[in-house]
Order: sequence, then C-alpha cells, then structure tokens
Amino acid sequence: MFLSIALFSLVLMMAGCGKSESSSTSNAAAGASNEEGQTITHAMGTTEIQGTPQRVVTLYQGANDAAVALGVKPVGIVESWAEQPVYDYLKDDLDGVPIVGQETQPNLEEIAKLKPDLIIASKVRHEEVYEQLSAIAPTVAHETVFAFKETVDLMGQALNKEDEAQELVEDWDARVIDFKEKLQSEMGDEAPKHVSVLNFRADHSRIYYTGFAGSILTELGFEGPKNMEDDSLEIIKLTDKESITEMNADAFYIFMDKNDPAVVKSYEEWTSHPLWENLDAVKSNRVYEVDEIVWNLAGGILSANLMLDDMYDRFGLEK
Repeated sequence: MFLSIALFSLVLMMAGCGKSESSSTSNAAAGASNEEGQTITHAMGTTEIQGTPQRVVTLYQGANDAAVALGVKPVGIVESWAEQPVYDYLKDDLDGVPIVGQETQPNLEEIAKLKPDLIIASKVRHEEVYEQLSAIAPTVAHETVFAFKETVDLMGQALNKEDEAQELVEDWDARVIDFKEKLQSEMGDEAPKHVSVLNFRADHSRIYYTGFAGSILTELGFEGPKNMEDDSLEIIKLTDKESITEMNADAFYIFMDKNDPAVVKSYEEWTSHPLWENLDAVKSNRVYEVDEIVWNLAGGILSANLMLDDMYDRFGLEK
C-alpha cells in the first residue's frame, strides 16, 4: 500500500519544492482564484492547484463517473466493485485507463508512476493516506463517496469546468422536478409515500436509510421506512427475522448478488417468513428488484440519472 522508501523520498522532495512554490503563489493570490492557480477548500483542508489539471487520477467510483460526465478521461482510476475492472456503463469512456488499486486501498506507487497533476479522493476512504497522496500531486477530497452532486461541484472547481459542472447539476435538478410533477399528475395520492431500499446478504439483511439510493429517493419526495426511528443512520443490519417489521414501507427496492447461492438461500428464507407477507409493499405487490450497480455501487451523477430513468420506467412516466 505504501511507496518504496526510495520512491517515497523522491516524491517528498518533489512535493517540498511544489509546496514552496504554491505557498508563494498562495500569498500573492490571497486564496483567490486567478489565471495562475486557485485554492480549493475541501474535506481535508485546502489545496493549491496551478492552471488546469491535465493528468487526473480518481480514487472512488463517483469520481470516475463524474470525470466522464465532465468530459475528462483520467490517467488512472480505481477498480470497480463489480463488473471489474470498470462498470459496463463507463467502459467505452474509460477504456484503456490504468487501474491504480481498489477504492479502499489505492496503490500509491502506481499513482506516482502516472505523474498526475490532480488526485480526486474521499475523506472516508483515504484520510489515512491523504498526506502521501498530497506528496504525489495536489489532492482534493470529498467527505464521502455517494454525494454525487457535491463530487461534481468539487471536480468542476478543481478542473476549471465549473460551467459544465453547474449544467450537470441543473439538468439533474430539472429532472427531479419533472419526475415529481409527473408522478403527482399520474398517481396523486396513490403513489407510494414510504419506500425501503433492501439488500440481502448470506448472513443478514440490510435497510439502506440514506446513502446513494436513499438520498436520491428523499430528493424525489419519498420518505423512508414507516418504522424508522433514527434517520441519521445510513445502514441498519438485521440478523433476526423477527425484526422484518422494520423494513415496512409502501414499496421495496431490492438488490443482492443473485450469483451467490448463499445469498439466494438467505433471500428465500427472509421472504418466506410469515412476517414478510404482512408488509405493506408485499401486500400491494410493490416489491422491485433493481440493479445494484446503478442503485448502490456506482455513486455518480451518470448512475444517478440511470437510477432516475429506472424510476420513470417503474411508474410508467414519460422521460
């Protein structure tokens, strides 16, 4: 995970020179953006970026996605969680881009070899190696990995593509308004109000309260599970089938690894329990299986739009 001693020493020497130069630039600019450079404020502090970065490394899935959305082909990306090494919906745009490890364990030596001039990271994933990353190249980090609009905003600033970033977010916001208006027009009070995002594993099940899909569903006007008491939680793990009632909602959106026999067996056990049949979504036949990559793993603005496409289709609304 760490650089070799020789390489790391060299990187630090280079970084020292770069920091000295950026310090004088920062003093001249007083923290403001100008033609020479700009200071970006982010989850790990502030970073000075000179000019417009041309060699970008992205270290989480939502950043891979946002780079494509902004018309940027990174020089290095982290491996996808499924459909390795890159999600199918991004393969054409990211074809041939080197993989620099996993999101949770980027390979610092491989990143350094690419000689990036900007690294996009996440505090929740990369806080422990942030100093090493910053020694390689200017590094900006978002707090988390699923807040796709904030990722677009941050990358738009860092890449001098603020207009493009703003357009992407405005287009998304307009689609959200359109969806809500059409859902109300078509279904009115018959539309589900409470929804649950469920995931089944070999030894437990999960309710995703917030996270990527949960935050989008909230933005679309839906509320979480009916029995949810603590809305600050991102995920709750259920190991006891007697707790099935915590899932209760008007509609269920379910993802799981159906290629894993243990997961399929677990799903069958949970959904054959007597309490399952009493849940509102089950009784109203609003139990939907969804694409885990689009709904959970990808975490970017392009995948958010794919998820929204899915919602339009499920409610029979015109996109």
